[in-house]
Amino acid sequence: MKLPLKWEFPGGKIEEGESKKECLTREVKEELGLNIEVLDPLEMVEYHYPEFSISLYPFLCKIKSGELSVSEHAQVKWVALDNLENYDWAEADIPILTELKEMRSTTKE
Repeated sequence: MKLPLKWEFPGGKIEEGESKKECLTREVKEELGLNIEVLDPLEMVEYHYPEFSISLYPFLCKIKSGELSVSEHAQVKWVALDNLENYDWAEADIPILTELKEMRSTTKE
């Protein structure tokens, strides 16, 4: 999947015999150099681009160790939740942003 210059959450394809959590742990280590603890799942997103369809299985995660590094992407950065919508996101990732914002507003009340 190629969406040049679009921001996306880290992740990747599930390998045979791998769980969703194992996949995310592996992909974040490979792509970002971070060891994570996968916490709660968010709502699954199914999105249909003109050329392909994608299913995303997002999770909340916590960093256990490692240093953020770029290995497969043009750029990575930490962004405050309140600033996430200032970036040009891949369309499939937008429902995840919406859910994160809703969770944040619920916890502030």
